[in-house]
Amino acid sequence: MYPSLGDITQKGYEKKRSKLLGAYLPHPPGLEGSMAHDRRPPMAPSASRYHRRRSSGTRDERYRSGESAGSFFHRMAFSLPRYFKIDLSVVCLSPLSSLPPLTDTSSGSEEEGGQGEGTPTSSQGSISMEHWISRAIHQGSTTSSSSSSTQSGGSGAAGRLADVLAQTHNHSAPPDVTTYTSEHPVQVERPQVSTVPRTTPKYGNAKLMETGDGVPVSSRVSAKIQQLVNTLKQPRRPPLREFFVDDFEELLEVQQPDPNQPRPEGSQMVAIRGEPLGVVTNWPPSLEAALQRWGTISPKAPCLTTMDTNGKPLYVLTYGKLWSRSIKVAYNILHKLGTKQEPMVRPGDRVALVFPNNDPAAFMVAFYGCLLAEVVPVPIEVPLTRKDAGSQQIGFLLGSCGVTVALTSDACHKGLPKGPTGEIPQFKGWPKLLWFVTESKHLSKPPRDWFPHIKDANNDTAYIEYKTCKDGSVLGVTVTRIALLTHCQALTQSCGYTEAEIIVNVLDFKKDVGLWHGILTSVMNMMHVISIPYSLMKVNPLSWIQKVCQYKGKVACVKSRDMHWALVAHRDQRDVNLNSLRMLVVADGSNPWSISSCDAFLNVFQSKGLRPEVICPCASSAEALTVAIRRPTDDSNQPPGRGVLSMQGLSYSVIRVDSEERLSVLTVQDVGTVMPGALMCVVKPEGVPQLCRTDEIGELCVCSIATGMSYYGLSGMTKNTFEVFPMTSSGAPISEYPFIRTGLLGFIGPGGLVFVSGKMDGLMVVSGRRHNADDIVATALAVEPMKFVYRGRIAVFSVTVLHDERIVVVAEQRPDSTEEDSFQWMSRVLQAIDSIHNVGVFCLALVPANTLPKTPLGGIHLSETKQLFLEGSLHPCNVLMCPHTCVTNLPKPRQKQPEIGPASVMVGNLVSGKRIAQASGRDLGQIEDNDQARKFLFLSEVLQWRAQTTPDHVLFTLLSSRGTVLSSLTCLQLHKRAEKIAAMLMERGHLQDGDHVALVYPPGIDLVAAFYGCLYAGCVPITVRPPHPQNIATTLPTVKMIVEVSRSACVMTSQVISKLLKSKEASAAVDVRSWPPVLDTDDLPKKKPPQLYKPSNPDTLAYLDFSVSTTGMLAGVKMSHTATSAFCRSIKLQCELYPSREVAICLDPYCGLGFVLWCLCSVYSGHQSILIPPSELEVNPALWLLAVSQFRVRDTFCSYSVMELCTKGLGLQTESLKSRGLDLSRVRTCVVVAEERPRIALTQSFSKLFKDLGLHPRAVSTSFGCRVNLAICLQGTSGPDPTTVYVDMRALRHDRVRLVERGSPHSLPLMESGKILPGVRIIIANPETKGPLGDSHLGEIWVHCTHNGSGYFTVYGDEALQSDHFNSHLSFGDTQTVWARTGYLGFLRRTELTDASGERHDALYVVGALDEAMELRGMRYHPIDIETSVIRTHKSIMECAAFPWTNLLVVVVELEGSEQEALDLVPLVTNAVLEEHYLIVGVVVVVDIGVIPINSRGEKQRMHLRDGFLADQLDPIYVAYNM
Repeated sequence: MYPSLGDITQKGYEKKRSKLLGAYLPHPPGLEGSMAHDRRPPMAPSASRYHRRRSSGTRDERYRSGESAGSFFHRMAFSLPRYFKIDLSVVCLSPLSSLPPLTDTSSGSEEEGGQGEGTPTSSQGSISMEHWISRAIHQGSTTSSSSSSTQSGGSGAAGRLADVLAQTHNHSAPPDVTTYTSEHPVQVERPQVSTVPRTTPKYGNAKLMETGDGVPVSSRVSAKIQQLVNTLKQPRRPPLREFFVDDFEELLEVQQPDPNQPRPEGSQMVAIRGEPLGVVTNWPPSLEAALQRWGTISPKAPCLTTMDTNGKPLYVLTYGKLWSRSIKVAYNILHKLGTKQEPMVRPGDRVALVFPNNDPAAFMVAFYGCLLAEVVPVPIEVPLTRKDAGSQQIGFLLGSCGVTVALTSDACHKGLPKGPTGEIPQFKGWPKLLWFVTESKHLSKPPRDWFPHIKDANNDTAYIEYKTCKDGSVLGVTVTRIALLTHCQALTQSCGYTEAEIIVNVLDFKKDVGLWHGILTSVMNMMHVISIPYSLMKVNPLSWIQKVCQYKGKVACVKSRDMHWALVAHRDQRDVNLNSLRMLVVADGSNPWSISSCDAFLNVFQSKGLRPEVICPCASSAEALTVAIRRPTDDSNQPPGRGVLSMQGLSYSVIRVDSEERLSVLTVQDVGTVMPGALMCVVKPEGVPQLCRTDEIGELCVCSIATGMSYYGLSGMTKNTFEVFPMTSSGAPISEYPFIRTGLLGFIGPGGLVFVSGKMDGLMVVSGRRHNADDIVATALAVEPMKFVYRGRIAVFSVTVLHDERIVVVAEQRPDSTEEDSFQWMSRVLQAIDSIHNVGVFCLALVPANTLPKTPLGGIHLSETKQLFLEGSLHPCNVLMCPHTCVTNLPKPRQKQPEIGPASVMVGNLVSGKRIAQASGRDLGQIEDNDQARKFLFLSEVLQWRAQTTPDHVLFTLLSSRGTVLSSLTCLQLHKRAEKIAAMLMERGHLQDGDHVALVYPPGIDLVAAFYGCLYAGCVPITVRPPHPQNIATTLPTVKMIVEVSRSACVMTSQVISKLLKSKEASAAVDVRSWPPVLDTDDLPKKKPPQLYKPSNPDTLAYLDFSVSTTGMLAGVKMSHTATSAFCRSIKLQCELYPSREVAICLDPYCGLGFVLWCLCSVYSGHQSILIPPSELEVNPALWLLAVSQFRVRDTFCSYSVMELCTKGLGLQTESLKSRGLDLSRVRTCVVVAEERPRIALTQSFSKLFKDLGLHPRAVSTSFGCRVNLAICLQGTSGPDPTTVYVDMRALRHDRVRLVERGSPHSLPLMESGKILPGVRIIIANPETKGPLGDSHLGEIWVHCTHNGSGYFTVYGDEALQSDHFNSHLSFGDTQTVWARTGYLGFLRRTELTDASGERHDALYVVGALDEAMELRGMRYHPIDIETSVIRTHKSIMECAAFPWTNLLVVVVELEGSEQEALDLVPLVTNAVLEEHYLIVGVVVVVDIGVIPINSRGEKQRMHLRDGFLADQLDPIYVAYNM
């Protein structure tokens, strides 16, 4: 059927094509019907979705095989027609029933939905058919390599067709070239072009399109198919993966659903109706009417008894008193605030009620006073300090409710914080309030004719109850007067309340169950409430039980914790008798762990007269008020409902009954039945409110009059919560009335019993499974609960890290527990949560007792705790992080691709239109300048020439810390001094030419003279930093090492240092006797040497440049006379240096460009160098800038440490410096000399800070040099400004460079490292294969140049590794040129700018040192990027360093601040690195300031730090090993 070889002729192709396409072209009418009948319904959409996922997810294996590109092309060339035919047969010949619908089922727009549904009639058959095909092909965009698929994840049509083909024909098709790009969801970096052939721009929605032989065909379909055919006709070569597909799009693993996960199988639930709300004749028409009735009929009846902290009755409020005082409050609110014309409060206004928890009587009077005045009370907590937990949010609520008046009691008013003048300060976030005391003695009596207007209950707002959300924000739920009354009636009916019953209330009376039973329903039924304040419960947890016995209470309202503490405090008290109790309302009965308190309580107190049926758990929420309550029955035979549910099932929202023996079960008790007059259903918690199945957990929704109405002032949120219309699976609403989301998760069990399994607020969705915070708290408490942590003091919440929620557990530990105990407890808790809930804990933190933020009634303020955790101010004393076990969605580690041969790289670059990354500075030979110094090959000759021609021209000026000139040298003085030093070397040192001399001098002029003295004597100088007098033990061994390694025949130094080298302290650090002869140049011989040394060969050594790299490698680089002169000339040309110029230099003069600028350039170019030793800036930070201003310098050089010193030290002094006349407007170049990636943040803040002093931001730039070439780039005077680009950090990890917009996610700013110096050529090479790389690749910077070093003199380290640093060859391409390898990774970019020669300007960007880059998870990371992320996380992190250890990432942070902050940093550091770099930090080490070693150039010595860490020498404050 398919010929395997041979080409198809154009004519044959046309014939074949017209035959194949015939099916799609318009037909005579007779054919259409038959075609329509053939059409079978397409495959189920799920299948096609599955299909697509598979096709885009699998990588194309054939490019991984070892087959070389050449043979691949060769093999392919012969099998092309076969490909082409197969694909056509798919498009046209395969039966349509086997084609899945090609539309993207996930995002069907409306116009798509309507078409092609149902069976078409004969007349529209072929049209809908055609539409379907065209839509298929429109949807999957075509796959030629010049356009990239615009759908996310959807592969192109051809890719899908090929997929179908693989299933329909049972033969192994050869790989399809055309689908290559579409098989990868990763897109290539190239412009998004929608049209494929460039030549026919009209095809987009072309009605007419030319076919192969120029015949126009009218049809959208054929245009599309034609295009596909054309693509197949000229098969593309398979792209080389290395160059085409950027595989840096690290896709986070998406949690695949567990195939064995339980799924709900029950039928759809039906809404459950509560019993009808009975109408009782004596029920009042409103709550105020009830109060009026009882206040006038039985004024002596007790309404409320309050207790003092000793449990003695403090005060009894009767109904008469309540009525008369409420009227008084109502009158005063309306008439005594503001003026008669402008009253402050009118009916309908909101006022705050601020009453302490031990004064329910005053609260009750104020509350009913507001109801009578028709003012809306907003009860809130008493603010104790200006910055209470959550108090600010309450202030926002008051502000949004427009509250201007706060009612409070006398005692409370006295206790509020006061300002210096006695007024109450405005609390943070609160509106300005008038505080109004409601005690009777402060109020004026209402006139006899004034009486409150008592209406029937209506739809006006009665009160607003505040509710704290999961995120800490506070909302106000409005409750209307009719809802208030109906709710009281429903409670009266459910609980069977009767007049004059005694009810003991332990709950908060300002909100929730405490308010509904203890303040509202009690008044409706003239009941007597015994109120137990929280302060009494703290002293005596049994007090409520004692009051039940004492008053023969019928009803008690408690929380499970009150039952728990009563149990703990109970010591066989003989006189306890609870048989009067007919109902024990458990307010938090919906909490899954209340059941254990209920059981234990019953267990102990059953013998004291407590009947099992008395315990009545209830479920409530601020929005829906009471959702369900268990009725007190007289029938003790009817046991309460119990459910033992599998935790595994619950995490998938499925109800599966399990056995009690298992650990991983949750036992829940019923909370009774639906409230009278209400309708309840269960809907899916997210998305459309669809009814759940009977065995599925969902959110309980209630439809009733007795619920809240809205969130005050928030219409959007109100709509989502209070106006929900639950739907059946078919989409039909189940009722015309809106339901209210209760915020409770649960199900309705057999017999209409309501079960609650958790709260929406406590829900944590971890990798697709739901866990309830309360369940996790219960598990943590079950682990030896009372020993290490306090029972009620555990907070569980989730934080989002790396696109998933992570569980955090915070507990207060007891003061007497040891660290060993705590860690044992923590590891047990981790194991327990893991085995019971099958979920990992991301972070477990223990804090000292009593330090977690509290709610007013003593619970933990959860959102505030979470806030403290996230901002790093929780101050834990123990932390255990488990990112390794929890974070399962990291991208897969990158697999290194098999290396690609040189030829294919060249091809790849040509095909993708990329240039090979190379660039060069101006050509030294072509630049004409009247440079006299060029006549001389040697610097010593240049100096002699200058001493003759311009003897009095000043070359060097050294400044003191005060800014005065300490000393200076003219050309002649330097020449004379150098002659004397040369004489001394020959006489006293008996040195031969070519001997090495170590120059150990402080930064200054002596160093310069000694250097030229050595050249005059024919010796090779080595500059060495002198030992630090205060720190000889660590600095002297380095000096000794350089002297020995460089094989110095003698040491030249000043008198002071010479004494230091022989001192007692020195002999303790090194063996003093083994020093070579030490010459002191402070007393020089009077005579000059017989003759000066004339070097003959310019390639001989001029000097040795010794330095220690950041990785701790000590190396001496050989600099020949040729290189030295070429170097000086290159700098002279770049910076335009002439004898008339001054240059200020604030650098260390011991190695690299710093040494060259300090000692050599002035002699070569003749300009004056103003030398400023960096150490002097520690005394006077303004020294450098003042010198620049005073000497009117145009060019200055400094180091990062100098710049940092100025930025930190002078930040606040710019004004005073301005007044001292500091002016930086003449500076045209201020260059930071560095061997690293430019520190953009520092240079920018420096520029901004000194902009006011005239510094032009363009002036500040950086240079780049390294071991093999001391200066590769240096911003000169001419040429464009340094550019900054933003690259994608994820691409960089894969050694790819992808430019992005500023501010886009994962963007990293990189600044150009100055301009390439004249005479320098640069290429970017692959450090492993040594092949040249394209523009968009990160590679090693290689340099070819006359001023390269000529090799290492010695390397203290691994010598074999270094052998090719100075003479490397590319593995292909230009294999002749000798390159030096810099050891730094970077890339080149051709910019739009032009440089001095008019050419397009090439910019070099340095990314980081190859030695320091870390290979983790198959990707390359640069420590500086991780450190930048870490430093941003907390204000107390001063400095930070990252390095790898085995395969773990270690992060060391320096802490500025108290040590109690140390552990706050661990989670923050771990989170930041995970979020930004997809890496798990293995170890976090918190150390004191100054522990991270930094070298003289201001670079971190990470390898020294690592050695210190491994040798346990860091003396850390804390080390956290992440599990």
